[in-house]
Amino acid sequence: MTSIGALNLESLPAEVDQLHQIIHALHAALTESQAQFESLKQQILALTRAQFGQSTERHSGQGEIFAEALSLPVPPAQTQTVSYERARRGRPALSKDLPRVRVDYDLSEEERSAFESLERIGEERSETLDYIPAKLQVIEHVRAKYAGVRKCDGQSSVLAASMPPAPLPKSNASPRLLAHVLVAKYADHLPLNRIESIFKRQGAELSRSTLCDWVLGSTELLACLYEALKAHVLAAPKLHADDTILPLVEGGRGRTLQARLWAYLGAGARADDQDQWVQHPAAVFYEFTDDRRGEHVRRMLKHYAGYLQADAYAGFDALFVTGRILEVGCWAHARRKFFEIAEAAPKGLRTSAHEALDWIGRLYAIETEIREEPPGKKQQLRQDNARPVLAELRTWLEGSLRTLLPKSPTAVAIGYALSNWAALNRYTDSGILDIDNNACERAMRPVALGRKNFLFVASDRGGRAAAIAYSLIQTCKLHAVEPFAYLTDVLRRLPAHPINRVAELLPFRWTPLAG
Repeated sequence: MTSIGALNLESLPAEVDQLHQIIHALHAALTESQAQFESLKQQILALTRAQFGQSTERHSGQGEIFAEALSLPVPPAQTQTVSYERARRGRPALSKDLPRVRVDYDLSEEERSAFESLERIGEERSETLDYIPAKLQVIEHVRAKYAGVRKCDGQSSVLAASMPPAPLPKSNASPRLLAHVLVAKYADHLPLNRIESIFKRQGAELSRSTLCDWVLGSTELLACLYEALKAHVLAAPKLHADDTILPLVEGGRGRTLQARLWAYLGAGARADDQDQWVQHPAAVFYEFTDDRRGEHVRRMLKHYAGYLQADAYAGFDALFVTGRILEVGCWAHARRKFFEIAEAAPKGLRTSAHEALDWIGRLYAIETEIREEPPGKKQQLRQDNARPVLAELRTWLEGSLRTLLPKSPTAVAIGYALSNWAALNRYTDSGILDIDNNACERAMRPVALGRKNFLFVASDRGGRAAAIAYSLIQTCKLHAVEPFAYLTDVLRRLPAHPINRVAELLPFRWTPLAG
C-alpha cells in the first residue's frame, strides 16, 4: 500500500489505482483515529465521573438510537409511575432490643399544694437515646492457693485453683479486648494508629507494635477456623469469586507490591432424596497472595466441582477445560461497560449504550419478579421468560456491532458480551445461580474501605491476618451474627477447644457458651 506519511498535492500520482490506494489508506487511518479519539474521550469522561460523579449505577430514560430504521428487535418502552403523595418523615423507632432504664417524674410539692386532692390516672411516656462511653477495666485473676497432704501417699503439696487459659500466652489482653481490636480494624476499618489514640484517651498506653502483635497472634489462633471455613466454602454447589488489590510494603517501607486479596463466596442449594432444597450456609473465604497469577486460583480450586461465577479473568480459563467447573458470567460486569458509556454521553443524547441498558434491564426485571421462588421454579421461569429475551438481545448486539467503529467503546462493550455469551446465559440453567456476581463484589467492599484507611499490609503474615479476620467477620455478617460477640466467645473457647470440633464454632453454627 502506498505510504501516506509524506503526502502532498505535488506528489500525488496520476494513476487512478494509486489514488485509490491512498484514499483507502487515508480512510483507514481516519477510522482508526476516530476510534482512538472516542476511546480516549470515553476514558476521560469515565475518570471524571469516577473522581467527581456519583457511584450509583442506576439509569433511567429511553430513546431512539439510529436515525434510520433497523430490522433489529427493540425492547418495549419502560414506564414510570409517578406518585404525588408526599412521603411522611419522622424519627425511626428505637429498637426494642436495646436495654431500657426507667426514670420516673412526679409533681413537686409546690405543684401538689395548689390542689385539694389529686388522683393518678395514668402516665405519659417518651424515650431518648443515651450513650454510655466504652471503658477499659483491669480484671484481677485471683487463684486460691492451698497447702495440704495428699491421701494417696501422705506427701505435702501446694495446690492452686486453675483458671481458663489466655488466648495469647504471655499477653495481658483479654478475649474481649482482642475481639474489639479485630472488629475495629477489619469491620470498622480503623487503622491501628487511630485505635492507639482512642485507647490513649481512655487512659491506656498501647503502642501500635503491641496492637499489631495482638492482631497477628489472635488471627493465628483463629487459623484453625479459617481452614474449616475454607473446606465449607469449597463444598458449596456454587462459588462466587473476585479479587482486589491489597498493597504489600514489607517492613512498611521499600517498594510496593500489588498483592491481592481473593474472595471465594460459597452458597447455593442441593435437592435431597425427597426433592426438597437444602441450603448450603453461605460463607466467604479470603486468601492473600503477593500477585495475581492464575496459579493461585487453580491451586485453590483444583478439587472443586460446581459452578464458578466471576468476571472474565483469564486465570480462570484453565479451570473450565475439563467441565468439572462450569463458568457463570456476570451481567452486572457486562452492564457496567455500557453504563459508563451512557453516563459519559452528552446530556440528552441517546446512544446504543442506552439501548443495551434497556435490554439488560428486562433481564433484571425478570429476576426481581422471581426472586422469592424456589430454585426449581426459578429455573423454569428463567427458561420461559429470560431465554427469549437473551435470544433477541444477541440479535440486537450482533446487528448493532456492524454499525459501529471496531475499536469504539460501545463496540468493545458489545464484543465483551458476545465473547462471553455462553457464560452470561448459564444462569438460566439452574435456579441456584445468580444473574450477576454482586454478592462477591459486596464482600469486597469492606476490603476497599479498609485499604483506604490503613493503606497497605507490611508483610505476608499481615496479609494472611487480614484474610483470616475478613473471612470470619464477613461470614458473621452474612448470617446476622454480631462479630464482636462471636469473636469474644470464640477467642475465649479456642485455647481449650478440641481441634477435631472446631467446625462447630463457624459463624453459621455458633452457639454462645452459656455463662
